[in-house]
Amino acid sequence: MKYLSNILASAALAIGASLFSSCNTPTSGSPGSAFTFDPPVTQPTNRSAVKVAISTSAQKLYIVEGDKVLLASPVAVGKSATPTPKGTHRITAKTKYRRRQGQPGRGYPMTYWMSFYSPAYGMHWGFVKPYPCTAGCVRMPLNTARKAFDLVKVGTRVNVATTQPWDSTVGAKLPRLDDSPLPNPPSSYMLSNKVFEDSEQGKMWNF
Repeated sequence: MKYLSNILASAALAIGASLFSSCNTPTSGSPGSAFTFDPPVTQPTNRSAVKVAISTSAQKLYIVEGDKVLLASPVAVGKSATPTPKGTHRITAKTKYRRRQGQPGRGYPMTYWMSFYSPAYGMHWGFVKPYPCTAGCVRMPLNTARKAFDLVKVGTRVNVATTQPWDSTVGAKLPRLDDSPLPNPPSSYMLSNKVFEDSEQGKMWNF
């Protein structure tokens, strides 16, 4: 029975992983992997003035202090059927080493979790695509998530809108990222503590 349970758990994790890493929308060009993306970051002078701005049309995230961009990154937002909630929200909780609680994919790592809008929605590490493909969360490259987690605090304002003022400036210079060609890491790795140990160093598996 234990062996069967392990098989079922692995199968559920594989299905869950597909939610994070697979979308069927075709893309063009030669985008890079999000695992090679390491955005520069500027530390704020007043952490209470830090805000998060997310552009759903450009799929870009900006962490700003006033008009100064501290961190900018490509992200993946919700599909049309499961959009990322627009409006102004607040970071309600931060969990560095979070795992998915529901099915499918129970146990899948959602590292550097920062919830907003409701406990079910958050910004976190996840495979990034150049098109909307999440269930409503905002997936970030690993190094983006790691740095964003340190910049924001519970209570930080999060604005989600179709566009943001920086889309045509800072955002236009960001690379196009696409993790869809990457294989899913083994479930044994994703369910282990090694995935969290590696995330501290800005890496995962053999990407």
